[in-house]
Amino acid sequence: QDRGMVAEGWRPVWIVDFPMFEWDEDAQRWHALHHPFTRPRVESAEELEKAPGEAVSQAYDMVLNGTEIGGGSIRIHRPEVQEAVFRLLGIGDDEAREKFGFLLKALRYGCPPHGGIAFGLDRLVMLMCGAPSIREVIPFPKTQTANCLLTEAPSPTDDRQLRELGIRLRKPRDAVSS
Repeated sequence: QDRGMVAEGWRPVWIVDFPMFEWDEDAQRWHALHHPFTRPRVESAEELEKAPGEAVSQAYDMVLNGTEIGGGSIRIHRPEVQEAVFRLLGIGDDEAREKFGFLLKALRYGCPPHGGIAFGLDRLVMLMCGAPSIREVIPFPKTQTANCLLTEAPSPTDDRQLRELGIRLRKPRDAVSS
């Protein structure tokens, strides 16, 4: 920018046809490039499992002047496709039932196609103001250590609050044994 190589003005880009998976050579497995609930642009689970590297997701991002300002996806609404995605990611049937049984059960009852998008208003304001950092436009930004100077969060929880919530704190094992 300081050398005049960046064009002035607004340069929006709508990113679509994003790959669904990428092969991780070190782990020797596929991983989702968006998230494991994004719907692929295929008609069947079999088609997806036959060529996962060619699968395209129904995910989208909005980028303005090189900064992502929004994104979203259409979600998987058929249980057999969701199960195929889990298998491709190395999530076995038992683990899928344990972690996502509620979702798989809901999908079996019938779920319409659905999705969404979210925009980062703070990122958009940063670009509109020409601010160098998002911290410049957030009213009460956190410090580098994730503390809030306004509310002093995170703060200790008193015993009354813990009892009210039914939470009991235990000392770490090494502190107990010494």
